Amino acid sequence: MPIALLALTAGAFGIGTTEFVIMGLLLQVSADLDVSIASAGLLISGYALGVAVGAPLLTIATRKLPRKTVLLALMAVFTLGNIACALAPSYETLMAARVLTSLAHGTFFGVGSVVATGLVPRERRASAIAIMFTGLTAATLLGVPAGAWLGLHFGWRATFWAVALIGVLAFAVLAVFVPRGSAQDAPSSPLREELAVLARPQVLLGLAITVLGFGGVFAIFTYIQPLLTRLAGLSEAAVSPVLLLMGGGLAVGNILGGKLADRALMPSLLGSLAALALVLAAMPLAMATPMGAMLYVALLGVVCFATVAPLQMRVLDKASGAGQNLASSLNIAAFNLGNALGAWVGGVVIGRGPGLPALGWAAALLTVAGLAIALASRGLDRRAAQAPCTAAA
Repeated sequence: MPIALLALTAGAFGIGTTEFVIMGLLLQVSADLDVSIASAGLLISGYALGVAVGAPLLTIATRKLPRKTVLLALMAVFTLGNIACALAPSYETLMAARVLTSLAHGTFFGVGSVVATGLVPRERRASAIAIMFTGLTAATLLGVPAGAWLGLHFGWRATFWAVALIGVLAFAVLAVFVPRGSAQDAPSSPLREELAVLARPQVLLGLAITVLGFGGVFAIFTYIQPLLTRLAGLSEAAVSPVLLLMGGGLAVGNILGGKLADRALMPSLLGSLAALALVLAAMPLAMATPMGAMLYVALLGVVCFATVAPLQMRVLDKASGAGQNLASSLNIAAFNLGNALGAWVGGVVIGRGPGLPALGWAAALLTVAGLAIALASRGLDRRAAQAPCTAAA
């Protein structure tokens, strides 16, 4: 395994930690800043929307720079943003700091995904993406529970100071191990050629699949702390150990999704989305008991991250050529737009609808919508494959 791929994974760990860590701090942030849980949940939506906006803009703005320079600059922005979060005196300031931090996210993962696929043979590209995204699973496995523990014992600001330190360490690893010159640093194509990827229907469908298919995860994941404490009856102190179970599930699902996507991309995408929808719908039953909740969290981790490599690889496949960097970053933006959508839907269900027990059904509906688009996209593939045969006849 190329050591540069592990360096990318380290960067992904840092960025993944800051994205997800707020989920274990909702109650503390809500109480300290005197806002509702639903408002605290919007800190996740704000971050996700920042990614959605920042990913394409920064990818275009940095397109002529060496990839290593881009990755290091983004990690610096990430670190400064987390320092600002730790110092934020109000909810509004914290939201602004979260948005600042989020600007690094989409371009880092987008550019990093393209670099990762260039480090391995073609038949292992999805697995390379999965390895890089293992940083996200490690963030959930280690970073988020540790952040929740720090927040419980030392206050939520201590968590953001710790994440800023992770950013410094990740910057150092990237600086040492990612090679400065690579194939990705070849002269860039004209901007109009890169933007032309947005005119490809299958790329747009791939982005829509990501938004809706993965959005269902965050209708539940955003509110995992109140779900575990108020529905399943677990204590606040038990949230960190339970999140460790989810992190373990994420690690398994991520590697599984990469291997399946390398073998058969579209079947793995459809199968993982269908499995995810079923698991999301089962949430009310699973949260009826503490043991059921713990098993459910681990299973949710497996099925939700089994979708990641297939979703990213689908867009990369359909955007081959000049627009691959941009399409890759846009799909990271789509993941986060889905995060924002899921968090918003969950907040509506909690604040204005039937409440926490109904989150599973709302989440499943979002993922089913993504699955329907994936089926339509597969239909286009089949018609395109049959077209030459029809013309020849």
